[in-house]
Amino acid sequence: MPNRKLEDLGSLIAEEIGMDILSWSIAYNELMMTVERSSIQRVLTYLRDSESLQFAQLIDVCGVDYLGREPRFDVVYHLLSLVYNQRIRLKVEVEEGMPVPSVTSVYSSANWWEREAFDLYGIPFDDHPDLRRILTDYGFEGHPLRKDFPLTGYVEVRYDEEQKRVVYEPVKLPQAFRTFDFESPWEGMEFAVQTLKPKDNQSIKESS
Repeated sequence: MPNRKLEDLGSLIAEEIGMDILSWSIAYNELMMTVERSSIQRVLTYLRDSESLQFAQLIDVCGVDYLGREPRFDVVYHLLSLVYNQRIRLKVEVEEGMPVPSVTSVYSSANWWEREAFDLYGIPFDDHPDLRRILTDYGFEGHPLRKDFPLTGYVEVRYDEEQKRVVYEPVKLPQAFRTFDFESPWEGMEFAVQTLKPKDNQSIKESS
């Protein structure tokens, strides 16, 4: 069933700032809007300051990697209005290397989240007050949440007792890298269940 409250909210925002909203939809009982990249500061300021909305709290900013899609990345913003008990998700699509305007001037809490998106996805933010890595080391190469980043990484870190410092070395796997389906700890269990005879199944139940 359509959520009339969310539809009214989406229509209101689109009517007020329609030029900055590329599209909007309701999915999984949540309102999501795609915003023009250059307009994200203006849209967030409107959502924060409007008396009828009051999205005063920025819950999260995160990146999403759609490898093979153009543009490749999304920057996603989650907002909460405590006054009206409403939530909204905004999305900005961005090509690799293209900067997104920082929204730290609108929500100060965006500072570390934008740094995280820069660190893990390599998405730059214009006019950020301190755009540097936040989770990985200063000398880290690459962006570990990109889908083309190897699962093993490029280097491994250890503390060297002789040198009395942390050293970086190329990853050395003691065995061939394996992938797992995480469905069952017993290889072939699905095959065993399918081929189990009814009388054998009955005897198992009786003996248990």
